[in-house]
This record gives sequence, structure tokens and C-alpha cells, in this order.
Amino acid sequence: MAETRTPHTSPALPVAATLLVGTVALYIALVAFGNITDFGTNQQFVRHVLAMDTTFKDDDLMWRAITSQTVQDSAYVAIIAWEALAALVLIAATWLWARRHPRARQLSTVGLSMLLLLFGAGFVAIGGEWFAMWQSKTWNGLDAATRVIVLTGVVLLVTHLRGAAPEDS
Repeated sequence: MAETRTPHTSPALPVAATLLVGTVALYIALVAFGNITDFGTNQQFVRHVLAMDTTFKDDDLMWRAITSQTVQDSAYVAIIAWEALAALVLIAATWLWARRHPRARQLSTVGLSMLLLLFGAGFVAIGGEWFAMWQSKTWNGLDAATRVIVLTGVVLLVTHLRGAAPEDS
């Protein structure tokens, strides 16, 4: 009878998952904090992207522009709320990873998916394509959004590696 072997997993993998989730939690908490304490800076970013006032002003696209400051500011507040909620979820997930709790991976997946939705669907797809943010030399956040997507995606992959979470042991 052949011997059944379980693949060796490094004890460092759960530590790496904890530190990586904690890093993203810290990052998005600081982003939300910055958006709250320096509300006007990124408020202008959101207003210009939605207004499409620094794009090529193609008549075939400009009908998409949102010029109501009330709607623009509501969108910005919704972004900040989403960031803050994702930060809280990821802080809780980090705490669960540190305690080797079996729900750590699940909560991390929720928080990381929230960020992938915000930066992928929100900034890249809606901001970048629908509102043609890619056309703006001044108000183009696609590089920053891509960096967040890559970091978040890598962390999501690490947390799902066999041996990272307590239930894998």
C-alpha cells in the first residue's frame, strides 16, 4: 500500500497572511482617514471625474457627465463609507488571523473583495471607462487604482493558499 503524504506547509504562511491582511487594513484605514480629515482634496477629484470636465469632451460621451455637486458629493461620501467599512472588516480579519481563528480567511475574503469591487469596478471600470477618466491628464486615478487592485489581489491569493488558514491544518 502506498504511503499517503500531506504536502508540507510552512509555518510562516499564516504569519505572512496575517501581516499582508494587516497591511491592506492599515492602508485602507489611512485612505479613509485621509478622505475624512482632508475631505476637499479627493472631493475635487470625484467632482472632476464625474463632471468629465478634463476629458476630450467628445459629444458622444459627454452625456454621461454628472454635474450635480449634490450627486458628486453623495458618491464621494459613499466611497468613503465603503473604504471605512472595508477597513473595519480587514482590521477584524487581521485580529482573527493573529488568533488563528477559522473564520479569518472568510472575513479577509469579504474585506478584500470589497476593495476589488471599489477599485476595480468603481475606479477602473466606472471611473476609467464610463466617465473616461483615462482621458484626463490631471484627474486620472487609474495607476493608483491598479496598484490597490494588484496588492489586494496578491493578498487574497496568499490567504487562499493551502496551509495559510487554521482550517487547513
